Amino acid sequence: MKKFLVAFVVLFFVAALMGQVFERSKTLYVGGGLWAPPSNWNPFTPWNAVTGTIGLVYETLFLYDPLNDKFEPWLAESGSWIKPNVFQLKLRKGLRWQDGRPLTIDDVIFTFEIAKKYTSISYSPIWNWLEKIEKIDDNTLNFVFSDPRYQEWSQQLISIAIVPKHIWEKKTEDEILQGANEKPVGSGPYYVESWTGDRNVYRKNPDWWGIKALGLDPKPERVVILRVLSNNVAVGMLMKGELDWSNFFLPGVPVLKKGYGLHTWYENPPYMLPANTAGIYINVNKYPLSIPEFRRAMAFAINTQKIVERVFENMVTVSNPAGILPLPGFMKYYPKEVVDKFGFRYDPETAKKILDELGFKDVDGDGFREDPKGNKFKLTIECPYGWTDWMVSIQSIAEDLRAVGINVEARFPDYSKYADNLYGGKFDMILNNFQTGVSSTIWSYFNGVFYPDAVEAEYAYAGNFGRYNNPEVRALMDELNRSRDDEKIRQAVAKLTEILLKDLPFIPLWYNGAWFQASEQVWTNWPSEKNPYTWPIAWGGHWQLGGVKVLFNIKAK
Repeated sequence: MKKFLVAFVVLFFVAALMGQVFERSKTLYVGGGLWAPPSNWNPFTPWNAVTGTIGLVYETLFLYDPLNDKFEPWLAESGSWIKPNVFQLKLRKGLRWQDGRPLTIDDVIFTFEIAKKYTSISYSPIWNWLEKIEKIDDNTLNFVFSDPRYQEWSQQLISIAIVPKHIWEKKTEDEILQGANEKPVGSGPYYVESWTGDRNVYRKNPDWWGIKALGLDPKPERVVILRVLSNNVAVGMLMKGELDWSNFFLPGVPVLKKGYGLHTWYENPPYMLPANTAGIYINVNKYPLSIPEFRRAMAFAINTQKIVERVFENMVTVSNPAGILPLPGFMKYYPKEVVDKFGFRYDPETAKKILDELGFKDVDGDGFREDPKGNKFKLTIECPYGWTDWMVSIQSIAEDLRAVGINVEARFPDYSKYADNLYGGKFDMILNNFQTGVSSTIWSYFNGVFYPDAVEAEYAYAGNFGRYNNPEVRALMDELNRSRDDEKIRQAVAKLTEILLKDLPFIPLWYNGAWFQASEQVWTNWPSEKNPYTWPIAWGGHWQLGGVKVLFNIKAK
């Protein structure tokens, strides 16, 4: 009997971890943001942490709403520039950590100053332009800048997770930079209850400060982040109601909507909001890609609409030539006249004309152009193996380029090799969207395209993967970063756009979708175009763009 009881307890515990005994009407199953077994909840290494670590467990000072281009005070009660170089922050009263300790202004100071002590923290470079932090009173801080970079600062306010000083001050540098932080203590609406190889279970924090201060009560008792490695499996789970909130790229959305009542942002194509700009980074230091007009010819040769229709089933849209996201915070600076004058469109005859004028002609009649000296050349374009939508896309791009006489081969290295090639600048052309996503500032987009420090870097992680070098760009990026005046920002954006369209170190192609599909079998009142209460994405880095608000608004059937 004892053995039976022990076995029963073990089975019950395993079943609980596997999510089999959770009350379904109180449990939200989320997929699309977990691609490896959960093993890290460290807010100092958010790129490795389980999605929700920042947003559900740890929180930021502000949220940002990309649908309305608005900052929303969160842990902060308010924040404003009281002098050109002084940002004053007021912290909310009554904040608490999940262990019951008060969250104070000293925790905020510690979170920033630890990045000064340990210079390998991701936001440590802020101390190159942040001079000091002054504590004014128990709820007020002044951030005093030696070089106020207003645009970068706006992004940091929604990115840096505030941590409890009483826990992290006891940790070593290795624990801070490399530790898994398996028992995270944050201030957020959920805490980590358990995890297994295929899921991470967050449990509602009944004492979350926001219930009283904000009047926001998270509806799910548990949020289960699932590791689903196949789109086909995700589709099946959605159809059966085993997955509630999906942020996967799923082919066949029109059929799923009709047959299973699948919920998307838009009722009709493109169904999805835009999340980032997918395009081709070009190695501008390799001949003949080093010739700006050659790159321009390639831009005219690519039929992006074909990719939109055949690969993405009209779930994405063709990018504008500048690649600027069609969201309010970006489009208010959109330089239409510049784009109209210097932009490109699918026009293979124009591509051929440019190549002819450059002296690239098919001398031997094999269908591929030689360079002006009669030399043959072959180029490659790559994306990771297994990313099937991108694989078909670059095959289409290579086909278009070959059609105008440029010999191009599509290649599909495994992801580790792809990443090494991307960050190391070891490619001819490469499809990517890592640094062109939605953010609180259009500066981020141009930094992803032009990132000046990439030129001398062995590995360029922040953008400009093709190592484009232009001193004028650095000056304009600095001007944009250091401005709060909309007209000055607009002027800098126009000049940067003109340079981009003339030199094309990056060719924008389409807006990769903010993949969002939801089942209404258990939960309803999902956000949509008709009910646009928040950004519906649960990827890492997107909870503080409003993803967390989904949890306050959905309703159990």
